[in-house]
Amino acid sequence: MNPIDALFQKLRHEGRKAFVPFVTAGDPNAEGTIRLVEELVHRGANLVEIGFPYSDPIADGPVIQASYTRVLDRGFRVDEVFTVARRTADSLNRTVPLAGMVSYSIIHRRGSEAFLRQAEQSGFSGLIVPDLPAEEVRDLSQLAAAHDLKLIQLVTPTTPRDRAVQIAKISTGFLYCVSITGITGERDRLPEELREQLAWLRRQTDLPLCVGFGVSRPEHVRMLRDVADGIIVGSAIVRRVEQAGSRPFADVVREVGDLAQSLVEALNP
Repeated sequence: MNPIDALFQKLRHEGRKAFVPFVTAGDPNAEGTIRLVEELVHRGANLVEIGFPYSDPIADGPVIQASYTRVLDRGFRVDEVFTVARRTADSLNRTVPLAGMVSYSIIHRRGSEAFLRQAEQSGFSGLIVPDLPAEEVRDLSQLAAAHDLKLIQLVTPTTPRDRAVQIAKISTGFLYCVSITGITGERDRLPEELREQLAWLRRQTDLPLCVGFGVSRPEHVRMLRDVADGIIVGSAIVRRVEQAGSRPFADVVREVGDLAQSLVEALNP
């Protein structure tokens, strides 16, 4: 069984929800990424999303865009992302699934078969490709399945309901539920109608529902834990990592860990 499927099967059996942090590969550097992931897992992360730095991100807000720019300006490239993923997976003894957030442009430039083969070999269990239209998923999904990789699709608040049903049918691993209209980034509040949207989605699919974009505080988690199977947290983590250039990295790692632990405790009280 794919590690992502096994994870959510186990969590459902135990009545727990998944905490899914996002980190940018290579930020602040390769060693720092591995150290961050180790800390996040130590504090309760169940699955880790690793971002492939890209010069023209589709849905990422300024915090994550800035992290991509920092990494690319240092010459960090795709092969190094795979190296970081492999070293991270090995450091965790392959016990925590990794999902890559990657633009289809990167996949296409390398060639789908070559990219997916390298992703599998590097320890990824799934991929999130936010700029791949649902109408064009089929071929990549079949190739991904041949490499035991889940191809995770996104549903947004503006996705028409008939289209959301179709996206849920072609998604594997889990369904990425975007909480707000717009780009990634921390928010003071999440929209009240989000709970209703998740409840509707729950009636349409048996896939786990994981909510991302804007989730950054324990109160957000408490709002979502009864209607979602997991939460995804990115900008709140990456913003703290940005401070690694001016503060001791050990302090940054500890703060990221404290944030993660506060969210995990709110998610699984």
